[in-house]
Amino acid sequence: MAKSFFKIILFFLFVLSTNPSLAQTEKEVVPPYHIKTVSFIQNNQNVVPIFELGSGFQFQFDDLFGNEANYYYEIVHCDYNWTPSNIPKNEYLQGFDNQRIQDYSNSFNTLQIYSHYNLSIPNQFTQQLRLSGNYILKILNNDKEVVFSRKFILYEDVATVPLQIKRARNVSVIEYKHNLDFSVKSSTITFQNPIKNIKVSLLQNGNLNTEVKNIKPQYTIGNDLIYKYDTETQFWAGNEYLYFENKDVRVATNNIAHVDSSTDIYSCYLYTSNARGNFPYTQFEDINGNYLVKNSNATNNEIEADYAWVYFSLSAPTYRQDKGIYVSGMFNNYSLTPEYKMDYNEKKGIYEKAILIKQGFTNFKYVIADSKGNIDFENAIDGNFYQTENQYTVLVYYRENTGRYDRIIGKGAANSLNIIN
Repeated sequence: MAKSFFKIILFFLFVLSTNPSLAQTEKEVVPPYHIKTVSFIQNNQNVVPIFELGSGFQFQFDDLFGNEANYYYEIVHCDYNWTPSNIPKNEYLQGFDNQRIQDYSNSFNTLQIYSHYNLSIPNQFTQQLRLSGNYILKILNNDKEVVFSRKFILYEDVATVPLQIKRARNVSVIEYKHNLDFSVKSSTITFQNPIKNIKVSLLQNGNLNTEVKNIKPQYTIGNDLIYKYDTETQFWAGNEYLYFENKDVRVATNNIAHVDSSTDIYSCYLYTSNARGNFPYTQFEDINGNYLVKNSNATNNEIEADYAWVYFSLSAPTYRQDKGIYVSGMFNNYSLTPEYKMDYNEKKGIYEKAILIKQGFTNFKYVIADSKGNIDFENAIDGNFYQTENQYTVLVYYRENTGRYDRIIGKGAANSLNIIN
């Protein structure tokens, strides 16, 4: 009887380990309060983590404890739905992970101390990532517990994705939405059962939290897959990102009303923003939610840029207080956690929030979301305007009939500045 029970347990463990559909979907673990400025860097610039297979990049973050703690990294390959792939690690990774991050240095000449960590991929331990697809990068502590994690994507260039941005075809939302028309073509792959085996992911400004998924080809012409939907491939256009600049943290510059230097760390008070939803669209340049770490008086921004308390304030008198308002951007990975939720100041009649941010140039926006993180795009604080400049990306996933993982075979990109109709 005991042997039979033991066999049953072994059988279920085998099924769980070999059936990816029963594995748990990987979700990004939000960094604790002392981990800041988590960035993917390529060519010395902060970028959306979508890289061509075989290219190198860096992963950087700051630890405000500044005690040179030991951190380790683990890399997990995932399928289209961010479930760990059922393939051995040595098939997608040449070398080893679970290694200590050895490139770190302490801040220099800053009021806020921190240790800056830099992980290069590839490196002496992890020589190569061999397969395209979705990946989770986990940062672990000395006890091999996950401190936080981030998604990144590797793609192959074996399919082309012609992409056009158009205004919505629905008259009711033609002023407020963007529609993506695209196709998938390949001269090297003959698609097998594309309705089942081809999947796509549509991204606005590289935000993986708001991707549009599970869209099948509308029809095929030979080996070309055509996507010309009316509603399934639409995004709310939103408005241009707001920004502030504190490259010299001691001076009130772009969109900073005044600076308080009497505290231990500089405090930058932004001008109060008005909800722009009921105002006409105004064109001004942004960097689509990105940010730049910069200290005008330093030579090494990674360790010489300081942190400052940035005080955000928003006047939204017509907003109904049944959901939360959050400060969002790439600087916080578009996180909708209490750390970034605004508080209502009844005396002033405005929403306020203080956030610790590394100095430089930062894009941000105000986002309405419920307690479960569901964003209310339709009733956006700053409105939706088809004139808004957004960068759109289409990723194409393909698994052959006998394939064991989801390849990403192509990437398409287009900007709504070139909008049609």
